[in-house]
Amino acid sequence: MSYAAIDPDDTVVLFADLQAGIIERSATQDVARLRRAVAALAQLARLFGMPAVVTAAPGGQGAPQVTPEIAAALGDLPAHVRNTTDAFLHAPTREAILASGRKTLLISGVATEIIVQHSALSAASHGLKVQVVVDACGGLSARTEDAALRRLVQAGVVTTSMASLAGQLAGDFTQPRGGQALGILYQMASA
Repeated sequence: MSYAAIDPDDTVVLFADLQAGIIERSATQDVARLRRAVAALAQLARLFGMPAVVTAAPGGQGAPQVTPEIAAALGDLPAHVRNTTDAFLHAPTREAILASGRKTLLISGVATEIIVQHSALSAASHGLKVQVVVDACGGLSARTEDAALRRLVQAGVVTTSMASLAGQLAGDFTQPRGGQALGILYQMASA
């Protein structure tokens, strides 16, 4: 296996189905901790200029309520409301990701076994280098999430964590952005 650190100038972030009515279904990650990880990922995206795409599943009446932690860091991004379990099967979402021109995709979302897994597999089949940020995801059960993560790794998708990601992006933490990246991580971990 070869290793290359994440290049923020070649990375786009997908926040998938982190919305009221779905985020609370996370059985593998405490919802408060999941929200902190999502907030930290959004803050890193802003700090390093990584574009973000937000998806939502249709439901209820009115527009889906995307978790406010994303907007707090990145402003109001349009939510691509899809009727598929794979973001790449929804043309507007797929085109938003591919139009970024970035070759690395970080994925955060609920449920790991559904939208995260299917989108990661499709993104990889489109030639993207995909990393699933496991602590910014929530699964329906430990057993089924484990099966999904194993399938992803077998398909060449990288699993990572907020600590690993922030550390890679920080690089030299004596530099301003490096120190800020570590600060985001410490804030997430100490909350």
